[in-house]
Amino acid sequence: MNITVIAGAPEAAETPLLVVAVPKLGKALPASLAGLDAHTGGLLAPLFTAGEFTGARDEFVLVHVAGGPARKVALVGMGRAEDVGRTSVRRAAAVGARKARSLGTGQLAFAVPVEFRGAVGPADLGQVAVEGAEQGAWTFDELKSSDPEERKPPVGAFAIVASSDEEPEVRRGVDIGTAIAAGHVLARRLQFLPPNQCTPAYLADTAVALGKTYGFAVTVLDKAAIEAEGMGALLAVNQGSATEPRFIVLEYKGAGNAAPVALVGKGITFDTGGISIKPAQAMEEMKYDMSGAAAVLGAMEVVGRLRPTLNVVGVIPSTDNMPGGRAVRPSDVVKAHSGKTVEIVNTDAEGRLVLADALSYVKRFKPAVVLDAATLTGGVILALGHTVSAVMGNDEALIEEVRRAGERAGERVWPLPMYDEYRELNKSDIADVKNSGGRPAQSITAGWFLREFVDGYAWAHLDVAGTAYTGNDSPPLAKGPAGVPARLFAEFLLTRAG
Repeated sequence: MNITVIAGAPEAAETPLLVVAVPKLGKALPASLAGLDAHTGGLLAPLFTAGEFTGARDEFVLVHVAGGPARKVALVGMGRAEDVGRTSVRRAAAVGARKARSLGTGQLAFAVPVEFRGAVGPADLGQVAVEGAEQGAWTFDELKSSDPEERKPPVGAFAIVASSDEEPEVRRGVDIGTAIAAGHVLARRLQFLPPNQCTPAYLADTAVALGKTYGFAVTVLDKAAIEAEGMGALLAVNQGSATEPRFIVLEYKGAGNAAPVALVGKGITFDTGGISIKPAQAMEEMKYDMSGAAAVLGAMEVVGRLRPTLNVVGVIPSTDNMPGGRAVRPSDVVKAHSGKTVEIVNTDAEGRLVLADALSYVKRFKPAVVLDAATLTGGVILALGHTVSAVMGNDEALIEEVRRAGERAGERVWPLPMYDEYRELNKSDIADVKNSGGRPAQSITAGWFLREFVDGYAWAHLDVAGTAYTGNDSPPLAKGPAGVPARLFAEFLLTRAG
């Protein structure tokens, strides 16, 4: 998508579609829209007075203009004025871009008059508008064989309307937003790919390609190397599969010998549940069980484009989880990379096993902090729904840092408690630990399992099972992958880098 900034009033923007974001303001035309109302021949004012446009979140009205630089003008609602922030503007831009795609305009201009922005400054406007536009405009159709002429044209151009005084700061934000949007799109594309294509080897090839493009050091361990490394938990998950695992490490050096931030992503490319097999209904969604890995690769795309002043390590343990004659069984005991033994009581609790070996491996980098992301438990959906992700960890300051990054990214998180009583539920009679504490507090006991393999560093765990993908189509986001938490990772890293 070609991104530009137009300096001037919205009504002067030359575009087939102008989208103006407006909060809930009442039944009078806002003064800042008077010029635009005149441009439309007075079509906007009646929308307000008749209550046909209220500014409610995601509300969208379109008017056609006879002549003039903007041939279609749309208003999109941002919700309550007092709540307007980065997320509101990002969402409005996404709604506008999705509408542009369905209308087939091929491009759009986007404006948020200053009086409607709340605390969103020019740089933030540029950043989140681009992020939203790329989110709303992007679609995955590369596997469809339909006639390209039957498809709507892609949204190839997006312009942000701002005053000439704001233009330099808006452009600075556009540069950041463009990079974050690219990482977000990469994560969503990987999530969309079917598991017969997005294999562990494919994730590894994606990492290698990122390394070649941006100069990262990339290490890929194949099955033999994983065996030599002693990653018994990862190998246990893989042993029922005909597809080889991969253990992937990307290293970005942007700050000399400083301790790195490590990002760890669960890379289960398809999860049947293994011997503890899942129900058939909605099992096709288990291709999204590599969403944590996708977010890590998306974040590394952002790092490569923006070159922040810090060191970053991305770690992805990847396999699928299949039943079969060689599959790991409930009651088997395996030895993890750390040396701890694990009693397998549920083979569908596999993500924590591959992460356990990754969290042990990452210690060699002497990381400043480690964040892991995983579609780990269905229980987190019962606790928090599909609105926010859960965060847990061993460092309250880090958890708060992650929470703030999530607010900036529009990928909110909420802390769950890790009292010692929850740890007791993972005790095994025959091994150091068992891989499931049962149904009660399953998201927390899963977090505690991971914590058993954290040693010597600050750590936070994100359970994104309820937020990484959606089964419903919404105005700002199509059904399918949401890319969570690629933008959160990016905001965390950029803030750390200053």
